[in-house]
Amino acid sequence: MKRGTNKKQCSETYRIGIKGLVQGVGFRPFVFRMATDHGLKGWVENRNDGVVVEVNGSESQVASFREGVVAHAPTAASIELVEMRKIPFEPFETFEIRESSDVSESITEISPDIAVCRECLDDLRDQPHRIGYPLINCTHCGPRFSIIRDLPYDRTHTTMASFEMCPLCRSEYSNLHDRRFHAQPVACNHCGPVYRLENAEGTTEDFKEIVARSCELLSGGALLAVKGTGGFHLVCSAFNGDGIDKLRKMKRRDGKPFALMFRNMEEARRYVEIGETEEAELISWRRPIVLLRKRGEITGGIADGLATLGVMLPYMPFHYLLFEQLETPALVMTSGNFSEEPILISNERTREQFTGYVDGIITYNREIYNRVDDSVTAVIRDVPMVLRRARGYTPSPIRTGFDMEGILGAGAELTGSFCMGRGHLALMSQYTGDLKNLKTFEFYQETYERYCRLFRFTPRLVVSDLHPDYLSTRFARRLVEENPAIAHISVQHHHAHIASGMLNAGLDGEVLGFSFDGTGLGTDGHMWGAEVMKADYITFERLFHFEYMPLPGGDKATKEPWRMGISYLHQCFGEDIFDLKIPLIQRFSRQEIGNITGLIRKKINTPMVSSAGRLFDAVAAITGLNYHSTYQAEAPMLLESAIDHSENGSYPYGIEESQVSFTPLIRGVVEDILKGTSTGTVAAKFHHTLVELILRLSMEIRGKNGLDRIVLGGGTFQNRFLSEKVMEKLENEKFKVYLPGRIPVNDQGIAAGQLAIGAHRRKLM
Repeated sequence: MKRGTNKKQCSETYRIGIKGLVQGVGFRPFVFRMATDHGLKGWVENRNDGVVVEVNGSESQVASFREGVVAHAPTAASIELVEMRKIPFEPFETFEIRESSDVSESITEISPDIAVCRECLDDLRDQPHRIGYPLINCTHCGPRFSIIRDLPYDRTHTTMASFEMCPLCRSEYSNLHDRRFHAQPVACNHCGPVYRLENAEGTTEDFKEIVARSCELLSGGALLAVKGTGGFHLVCSAFNGDGIDKLRKMKRRDGKPFALMFRNMEEARRYVEIGETEEAELISWRRPIVLLRKRGEITGGIADGLATLGVMLPYMPFHYLLFEQLETPALVMTSGNFSEEPILISNERTREQFTGYVDGIITYNREIYNRVDDSVTAVIRDVPMVLRRARGYTPSPIRTGFDMEGILGAGAELTGSFCMGRGHLALMSQYTGDLKNLKTFEFYQETYERYCRLFRFTPRLVVSDLHPDYLSTRFARRLVEENPAIAHISVQHHHAHIASGMLNAGLDGEVLGFSFDGTGLGTDGHMWGAEVMKADYITFERLFHFEYMPLPGGDKATKEPWRMGISYLHQCFGEDIFDLKIPLIQRFSRQEIGNITGLIRKKINTPMVSSAGRLFDAVAAITGLNYHSTYQAEAPMLLESAIDHSENGSYPYGIEESQVSFTPLIRGVVEDILKGTSTGTVAAKFHHTLVELILRLSMEIRGKNGLDRIVLGGGTFQNRFLSEKVMEKLENEKFKVYLPGRIPVNDQGIAAGQLAIGAHRRKLM
């Protein structure tokens, strides 16, 4: 074509396939508006493998439309792939939204539940048929994963199917220009689910009365069971000791901290320090619990002895409407369950379990289909880190660069979770809890079956932990027994931690991994928990580890840190420990201590462990911070909270071949205690010792192997002080350091690591 001539713009037909989180987030109405703005005709359709658009237009028009879709997608949407191709011309008269279709075994992403949006909060006050309606939602917000039964995401496939829309809601649902166009859970005061309060005064479904009575009860020290998005909460005033006492007795949680929901950001700032990234987490549409540093001590019984507090902001309309009339600025809002059991979701089951324990039960008559607890995050070095992946995150997948189709990672035992592969997607289940509890294990199995149906998953390879007695391992073996065509491999616990961190960061090849946690079965038959390894997705080499120590009483020692304190002291001082004038020795009788040392000498029920978690336990016990733990990781959390941040000293340690000995450290701790050194100083020096150790080993290994990419894995690195100091020191020495963010660094992330290892080992099978 000669320069200066105009090429005639002809209309062609293009098909655009969009994959990612594009259903349940108002994506089709958004596409409709974008197409209209660009003068295009055609259609958009939800399919089980994504969103498909066909349009007529010139190449430049359609390219501009595609760019607009990517650039201006709804807040909760996440576009991962856009494919556009020209197809045979087909004339279209208008642009329309077509009915959803199920066209293949492929799947699309399902939206997590989304916090109520600002527009809906405005509608609560001025939209006649929704004034004060506590289950208001639109295409930008509301329940998603918690109510979905099947794909594609349509009302008939959700627990809203039994609620017929009134004419007003139907008109909004059908109006292309309305914010509730094709909002599947759309409802109002005329046709939607309703709340109900039951207590000693009787039962009411009058919502104004429900709010008024709830406020009166909470202010008077009552404990309520309140139905949330993904399950029930137990709720009381954060500033009334009576309610907190009732809650502790009911949950049998003497010391475990409770999360608080504050009325707004301003009230929260009075009690906790909130940085810019932490604020962004708090107000995000995911609305997780965020661990924040306390400004001072909160009311007794909330988070005693800890430097941090779990904080969240309202995310359901009910929360906002309640706080409008409450005088208290914060509510304790914790999972509605008995200790170690799954969060309750059934109205009937909640009445059966909680009547007699709570002063009132608040329900609504829309079913929760998928149980999902509150998520927990923390910000480390200005980067959000998910510690409990549930509401707001599940079931959004982790995208990978390799084929994971048909692989199941069965996960670990504590903070249980599984992870299944579909194509290049790693689909992690919501947090389930400790699988040692029968009801939790039943929840785990139920969730697996629902994921298989929802995501059309057929297992071809199952990857489990090396420990044969984990219920997740037994579950994996049962799947293989029922279908011998399924392959099965076992993966060492701490290797999976490092692989999980690699997957999170998109790494390949060899890395240097520091995997610190409680315990996991090692390849030598001992319990590991403080491993320094050279690793890739296929194999690992253990380079260093903490010295093996006797664990007196086995698992009992994890709940009684004083036993591990005695173990370390006996290693250092032998029978002279009885003469030590330190809190731990003075706290227990000579006979009690003798019983423990006797177990150690006779090697009775004293498995050998190499564990960072048990070292933290020992130091916490020796300093007198914690002798009996009432919740998981209580001793390490108290030790971190005790740190005197003005102290920069450390303790000595020893390295012999591949083992790190902490005998010099324990002696140093005892000497400091005998000198009257503060617990805060001891705690700081202990943490600085671990930081120096990690730096020293990293430098030594890089000198020999050239490894400069470091992955931190395991629950110990939930310790904010330790992680921040380690990353700072290593990065100053030009190491590249990776700490999982999207995948939990604790045992919930194990399943993702198993999945990644399985994908690479399968290539060799």
